Amino acid sequence: MTTLALGPRLDLLHAGHACAEIRGCEGRDLVLDAGHVTHLGALGLQILVAAARSWRAAGLSLTIAPRSAAFDDALVLFGLPLAALQSEGVA
Repeated sequence: MTTLALGPRLDLLHAGHACAEIRGCEGRDLVLDAGHVTHLGALGLQILVAAARSWRAAGLSLTIAPRSAAFDDALVLFGLPLAALQSEGVA
């Protein structure tokens, strides 16, 4: 299991870096630490949705924990349940 800490801002300026870091973890069960996220923008959310789909397709686990209040609040604003961003895998 690999843990990757997300930066405080997942927005247009930081999405490329976050995407590259997440891609670097492909092929392994992954925990994304969103405990320090202060801003989750639409592009950051899109990267997380794409990651969840990729991890599901590979039969791997992707979990987001811990999560900051700002991260959870952004999910509510976007109308996306946390389950859409996580995958339990098949193992």
